[in-house]
Amino acid sequence: MSANEISLRPAEETDAWVLSAIHIAAIKALPATFYTQEELLAWRNYHDKPDGSNILKSMKVENFWVAIKQDVVIGFASFIVDELIGLYVHPKHQGKGIGRVLVQHFCNEATDKGVDKVITTASLYAEGFYLQLGFTAIKKAPHYLRNGVIVSVIKMSKKLGTLN
Repeated sequence: MSANEISLRPAEETDAWVLSAIHIAAIKALPATFYTQEELLAWRNYHDKPDGSNILKSMKVENFWVAIKQDVVIGFASFIVDELIGLYVHPKHQGKGIGRVLVQHFCNEATDKGVDKVITTASLYAEGFYLQLGFTAIKKAPHYLRNGVIVSVIKMSKKLGTLN
């Protein structure tokens, strides 16, 4: 599968539990290299089974777009104007350009709104991915998960018009 075989569409409320399942699967697939098992568990809100309630709440203020292959949602991005808030691709579909397509869509949406620079908060795992897409690391910083656990992240930015 390549990025050419996927399509994007705005997420719908009925997608919330699938997005939660992708979020959980993506985090479960991460090795405890940069974060402890406890931090990874907190990052997925201590869920092993999908619970779309937090995503439904986020959908009220964030734009969610999903990547689809053969009518199946395989990844998503959430953002507001100039900030990419979340980017997750199901582990079975990672490394095939889907994350890149979702980030490009976010950047295009920002450009259409007159934005010339975007930001994101990247996990330590994702820093290299964003660097490949032309983002610049600003600083390492603490990030407060919804449940109060604090993890280290990288604040990053990108001037638009420079996607690699």
